[in-house]
Amino acid sequence: MDDRHDPPWWRQRFWLVLIAFMAIGGFLLLTEHRAHVLGVLPFLLLLVCPLMHLFMHHGHGHHGQRDDAAADDGHAQHGGGPHAR
Repeated sequence: MDDRHDPPWWRQRFWLVLIAFMAIGGFLLLTEHRAHVLGVLPFLLLLVCPLMHLFMHHGHGHHGQRDDAAADDGHAQHGGGPHAR
């Protein structure tokens, strides 16, 4: 029986070398093209706004769809309110 286990993906040689090359390449691109990268940031902020609204307001509209009879009973027990019958 073979008890050898493969190491996790981040400890395999291929992934370590790939991550190192990507880190070095990213550093060189950032230092050599800083003006281009910083010039795009305002546009990235404008792009992030609609994406945040899409993903952060995912559940909007579902919280108002509860049982209206239970909500009306709650108003009647607590003295009513502007929507009491």
